[in-house]
Amino acid sequence: MSTAAFTTAPGVRALAPFAGCLGEPHGGWTAGATAGTRRRNEPVDWLRFAPVQPVFRARAAQRLAVLAYHGVTDPGSFGAQLDRLRRLATPVSLAAVLQAVTEQRPLPPRSVLVTFDDADRSVLTHALPALDARGIPAAAFVISELIGTERPFWWHEADFLARHGGRARSLDSGHPAQLLPRLKAMPDPDRRRSLHELRVSADRRPPSQEQLTPADLRDLRDGGIAIGNHTQGHPCFGRCDDDTVRAEIAGAHEALTQWLGEPPIAFAYPDGGHDPRAETVLQELGYRLGFLSDHRLGPRIPSHPLQISRLQVDSTTSTRRFDTILSGLEPAYRRWRRRPGRAGR
Repeated sequence: MSTAAFTTAPGVRALAPFAGCLGEPHGGWTAGATAGTRRRNEPVDWLRFAPVQPVFRARAAQRLAVLAYHGVTDPGSFGAQLDRLRRLATPVSLAAVLQAVTEQRPLPPRSVLVTFDDADRSVLTHALPALDARGIPAAAFVISELIGTERPFWWHEADFLARHGGRARSLDSGHPAQLLPRLKAMPDPDRRRSLHELRVSADRRPPSQEQLTPADLRDLRDGGIAIGNHTQGHPCFGRCDDDTVRAEIAGAHEALTQWLGEPPIAFAYPDGGHDPRAETVLQELGYRLGFLSDHRLGPRIPSHPLQISRLQVDSTTSTRRFDTILSGLEPAYRRWRRRPGRAGR
């Protein structure tokens, strides 16, 4: 049965009266929200008991689930998620996914690949020990210009600066909550200029954030976490010109090759959206796998190796919601909620 059929199945439509329980998807939490607050407010735990959940779970057994984490803010919850993966799924490595593509042989049923975007130090301090203790491989996609520095991620920096007197000509009006969407919507040169204006006008500098080092990357790789490319500075490709797209990928590729002694073969698109110009550069550089963040399951033999779907998940996600994400029910329900004709309902 097609995904479209599932998202319009009677069992899913029957959940519509509960729509008010559904909040923002992963990534919609405001900066500074605590793990406890996020867990109390998790919107779709009840989906686990939906009558269609067994149907989705059976279908998911024949799909590939790639989980897209960022940091690990709740080690206990993350460990519980990994324990559930060991019971319900078949954790696979990046190399196994590449082998499935190369040999055109499907991965085992219930295959799951764990990945991390941005790769802050919690991947080393929290994720690696938890994964290693359970024998679960993973992949981490890093922002190369932050490696070996104490610079915060630019979106964290922008939020801090704006809250401490920072001003930029293009950001003089509007609610502070709209800062990040407005920066992301700018052409990349304007985004960088606005960040510079925030830096020089703010009355405080943001706290330093210790990032991974080249030696840490090698430790992660040796511990079973493959290292991939996530660009030099995490721009929004849709707001970049062709030269910037190429420079962002190629610059990170060169740095990672130098640090690791081998070229990376996997890439995660910044902000999760596919960009055909980026795919062309990836092909030229010899990349074999590329990952989106489209909150979908994919086939056990990826049909488009440079456009592999991933499911968005967080280390604070409850066990009940984790199950519905793995099954594909929660992502399907979100797509159903967003389909044309439902606006304003």
